[in-house]
Amino acid sequence: MKMSQAFAAVWAVLSATMIPVDHTWAHDGHGLTGSHWHATDVWGFALALAVAVVMWWWSRNK
Repeated sequence: MKMSQAFAAVWAVLSATMIPVDHTWAHDGHGLTGSHWHATDVWGFALALAVAVVMWWWSRNK
């Protein structure tokens, strides 16, 4: 799988799963319309960054 195809697949999955989550699981101050964060939210961003780096590194070595 080419890197652009992998990113397209990841983007499609994230887009499909995050749109309904905004209204379903969000409490006041969360979601696309709110901007309040918890300290544990950083772990999600760190994980996403780690996955992106691994995908980049893996595609570089092929």
